[in-house]
Amino acid sequence: MITKATLQDIPALNLLINSAYRGESSKKGWTTEAYILEGKRTTEEELQEILNNPKNTILKYTEDDKIIGSVLLAKKEQQLYLGMLTVLPELQNSGIGKKMLAKAENHAKNLGLSGITMTVISVREELIAWYKRHGYVDTGEREAFPESHIHVTISEEPLEFIFLEKKI
Repeated sequence: MITKATLQDIPALNLLINSAYRGESSKKGWTTEAYILEGKRTTEEELQEILNNPKNTILKYTEDDKIIGSVLLAKKEQQLYLGMLTVLPELQNSGIGKKMLAKAENHAKNLGLSGITMTVISVREELIAWYKRHGYVDTGEREAFPESHIHVTISEEPLEFIFLEKKI
């Protein structure tokens, strides 16, 4: 079941998102960033800031009272920004991500928005290809990947964000 996340979901979301993107647990799935980044993907404080902003929604995919998927949706002008699409590593490639993406697109339509944008790290070619198979196109826009104490780059290649977009 896909529903809106609440402040009470923050500890579970934080665990899920970090386990899917970084560290050893993330290597069980195909969407890991562990080979390019160390540190955390998010924090409980960041998730609280996100949920406290009325322009943001985090959708959660729940099965047997456990959150196994999530996605951040942020209204930005006439577009919906999609970020942190997450599926429990052991369940990746089971269709949950596709269902979350469809729900995000419905959310954008319900808000009367013209499309969805996102950023993906340039070296994540398999993930970029997955989004392209789902109708997203490379806009040609690029942005340097931000260095911080949370996102520690271990990649030899310089990282940048690629902007993808889908008109709906």
